[in-house]
Amino acid sequence: MNQPITDRDQFTESAALSVETVTYVHHWTDGLFTLKMTRPASFRFRSGEFVMIGLPGDNGKPLLRAYSVASPSYDEELEFLSIKVQDGPLTSRLQHVLPGDPIYLGKKPTGTLVTDALLPGKRLFMLSTGTGLAPFMSLVRDPDVYQMFEEVIVVHSVRSVGELAYHDLLESKLEGDPLLDDEDRAKMIYVPTVTREPFRTQGRIQALIDDGRLFEQSKGPQRFVPDEDRVMLCGSMAMIKDHAADLERRGFEEGANNKPGQFVIERAFVG
Repeated sequence: MNQPITDRDQFTESAALSVETVTYVHHWTDGLFTLKMTRPASFRFRSGEFVMIGLPGDNGKPLLRAYSVASPSYDEELEFLSIKVQDGPLTSRLQHVLPGDPIYLGKKPTGTLVTDALLPGKRLFMLSTGTGLAPFMSLVRDPDVYQMFEEVIVVHSVRSVGELAYHDLLESKLEGDPLLDDEDRAKMIYVPTVTREPFRTQGRIQALIDDGRLFEQSKGPQRFVPDEDRVMLCGSMAMIKDHAADLERRGFEEGANNKPGQFVIERAFVG
């Protein structure tokens, strides 16, 4: 098994990459972890965007993958949520990093899971599976999002209860967040669901849409309304493809940075 690289001499800064320092690591399960790193003073991003992070490869060249930023845009550190792939070229090593270790950070964040790509609306639904929750952890802690919508509904579907990353923080409606006031937090609705273990809400997101459980906590219509609702999708390629098709059947149109619509996906992760 490849060992993590902790020798800073093996890292080379460039026009595209800075070398940062890991500040925090938390393992949620055997297959899921969070890491935080230092943030350059010049690094700016929009809530929901992604950036490249990585380590030196066996050939000495940077080995990089795209990761959505999970931290809010005001945070002094950058946070990422990752799966562990034991034979993955990057994650097989990234999962072993420790505070103090060096790590590559790309200098140009980008992406389509941003509010700029959505038309104005009343409710914002963020539908995620697995690590697809990451960009929504940034968006849900952005005060500007609550100025745009009457309700912000975060939906996270996982296989096991242990995979409900950030569950306690979301369950508390982001208690203690330095920039959200009580009115903002009252607009946030958290809908966790588990597919392979007992939990208070069970089933895939599509099942919750079809039987109405997705909308139970909302004060609005108990169904999707294209004229009022806006939807963001992030998860596996199959999940995004299925939900995008479902939304289009319901009359939703996909948006982009240059042409806002009623729902958005992260095109970079879908291909």
